[in-house]
Amino acid sequence: MRKKVILAGGTGFTGNYFEKRFSEMGYEVYIISRQQPHITWQEKDNIQQALEGAELLLNLAGKSVNCRYHEKNKKEIFSSRTETTNLLGELVATCKTPPKLWINASTATIYRHAEDRAMTEEKGEIGTGFSVEVAKAWEQAFFSHKLKETRQVTLRISIVLGQSGGVMIPYSTLAKFGLGGHQGNGKQMFSWIHIEDLFQMVLFTMTYEEVEGIYNAAAPFPITNRTFMKTVRMAYNRKLGLPATKWMLEVGAFFLRTETELLLKSRWVTPDRFLQKGFTFQYPTIEVALEEISTKGLYRT
Repeated sequence: MRKKVILAGGTGFTGNYFEKRFSEMGYEVYIISRQQPHITWQEKDNIQQALEGAELLLNLAGKSVNCRYHEKNKKEIFSSRTETTNLLGELVATCKTPPKLWINASTATIYRHAEDRAMTEEKGEIGTGFSVEVAKAWEQAFFSHKLKETRQVTLRISIVLGQSGGVMIPYSTLAKFGLGGHQGNGKQMFSWIHIEDLFQMVLFTMTYEEVEGIYNAAAPFPITNRTFMKTVRMAYNRKLGLPATKWMLEVGAFFLRTETELLLKSRWVTPDRFLQKGFTFQYPTIEVALEEISTKGLYRT
């Protein structure tokens, strides 16, 4: 029998990439999703059967935060993370041969707005606000399940960059239409990770059993928003880009049904624990990452 991997919430940008990469490596990949043809969240028996003997359970489930934070969306953002995590924890606990490893996604936005220093796993300071409360509840739900036979790791994931989707679609579009200037004052830090490095972090975690607990999933060289947008323009051969002030972003966010926090919060996060364990990045700098994305991606002109 082939070794199997379970991707919960595996139909988005990251999940699609991971399904492809795991399949290329010969794994049998099961996806838990809200809709068929995948295993649905209502099919508890099928979920448990899939979990039996799995090498990895990777939980990426959660409603996108790229929306307006009104009460209905807030409730769905919370419940889509905590309820799925608790369901998985309950089902793993009843497995005869539980998954060897459970990696649960979290978010690097759990840390405070930081323009003074990097937030590490050991010395990072937890922030305040809705997004932080979501992250705290998500991690609390995950670690509330004490599983003797399943190693547990949560990845505080920064903004994921890749060729086939995610945030690079709007950023590259802005650059191509001459709107790729900095947002706000441009001083806010931008922590990011190339999607292949995120995948390699998962493989690294599967390989080294001493990896346990909380790890930051971010590239080692975060940059300012101003530098990021400049590099995006260079990658897409655009010399000029109009900046967007805070009030302009507020207006745009209203019409786009999103929140300015996604652009203006300063996320300064570094992957100290992965570096200490000897993890090597394929795309450590934004220049290398965007060169790969822009030349091989779907959005080059």
